[in-house]
Amino acid sequence: MTTRASRARRIAVATGAFVAASVLLAGCTGGGTGGGDSGESTLDVMFGAQDLSDEQIAEFEADNPGVKINVIVYDQARLNTMLASGNPPDVAFGNAVGSANFNARGLATDLTPYLEESDVLKEDDLQPVNNAFRWDGEKAGEGPLYGIVKDWSQDNALWYNTALFDAAGVPYLSDTEPITYDELLDISKKLSVINGGTTEVYGLGMEWQWTLYGPIAAMVESQGGSLFNDDLTEIDFTSPEAQRALQWFVDYGKSGVGPTSLNPLPDGSDYSTFAAERMAISQDGYWFGGNFAGDDALKTVRFAPAPVMGDTPVPMSFGGAGAWIPEGSDNKDNAWKFMEYFMAGPPAEARASSGWGIPSLKSLADKLPQEQDYQKQAYEVVQNQADLTVPLPDSPYISAGLLQDSIDKYLQQAIKGEVTVEEAGAKLTDELNEALQQGIDQVG
Repeated sequence: MTTRASRARRIAVATGAFVAASVLLAGCTGGGTGGGDSGESTLDVMFGAQDLSDEQIAEFEADNPGVKINVIVYDQARLNTMLASGNPPDVAFGNAVGSANFNARGLATDLTPYLEESDVLKEDDLQPVNNAFRWDGEKAGEGPLYGIVKDWSQDNALWYNTALFDAAGVPYLSDTEPITYDELLDISKKLSVINGGTTEVYGLGMEWQWTLYGPIAAMVESQGGSLFNDDLTEIDFTSPEAQRALQWFVDYGKSGVGPTSLNPLPDGSDYSTFAAERMAISQDGYWFGGNFAGDDALKTVRFAPAPVMGDTPVPMSFGGAGAWIPEGSDNKDNAWKFMEYFMAGPPAEARASSGWGIPSLKSLADKLPQEQDYQKQAYEVVQNQADLTVPLPDSPYISAGLLQDSIDKYLQQAIKGEVTVEEAGAKLTDELNEALQQGIDQVG
């Protein structure tokens, strides 16, 4: 079963990839059909199939006579091709984390002038997660805004099944005090059930196949360190903080308490295993709770703050799904009207009340569902951690896919004893810095 959440997360991973070289060199002209003298235009919007309903399209068109919406189902390869051909969509899905590459290459529109004139979207109403869409010409997180987040999560937070904790005699996790990663691994061993070499219950799922870079970056920052240098042009896995994070993942992999790429889940997602009560804890964001809203869904769930490896809590957004307006669109005014509708109108209110993510507007925070006990509890955890949440560091010079594949490769080798953690860190550092230099040369 593929849930809405798992689809969204797979899209989030895909959008971290580099745009093809042909895209990067192409001129940006074209876009949807402009209004002309007739005042009629077609607005091309590229989103996931679940992001925009027929009713919402009809409502926008009714409120904006002469504008017709043409939905293009999101596909990264197709987006690359459209950008390369000079005929991009007028609005495109994209993650805040991962946008630095597009922004560095001048492919996105600066939204600041539109925000300054808007009566609907205001900068002071934007949650800090939107800052990952900022680009100041040298690094992400500062400067003009080039996109807006539609929903996001504290992606290294924990969901757990209280029934499995009860069965193992393990106390529940705190709603306010983050557990340490060492404590998390210890209790995961107590929660795991392995009979005859077969795992009946996993103690902990780390969504290994989605992202390793995200939790490792958070582990390092929790210790007061950083994987990247200040301008995100170099990366280091040999520091004491990075070595400790890599060692934790090796210990996790060797322990057998959860899936890895050496023993992956068949569907590549924790959800079905967790829902079947065969996984006690899953490191997933607030969005994961949307799976449990149905009458027949698992109800013995609770939410806990992101774990720490050092002294500093670092709840982190690994993506921040949103939208941006390509610089090559010739229908930007109508594209902005759509952004206002999608980010602050009925679609935004519906998303917030569904529980599939945290809204990116402060004014919509009270729309999050609180009807069920687990929803009320998760809401409180989110609010307690809101001011601490930071975006995942986003270098424009390397892709999320390459980071994932490289980290996974050397973690596998370390788990199997083919290299030491120290050797894995050194090889990772050398390999990824070479890739970063290639990315720097491409961006120029």
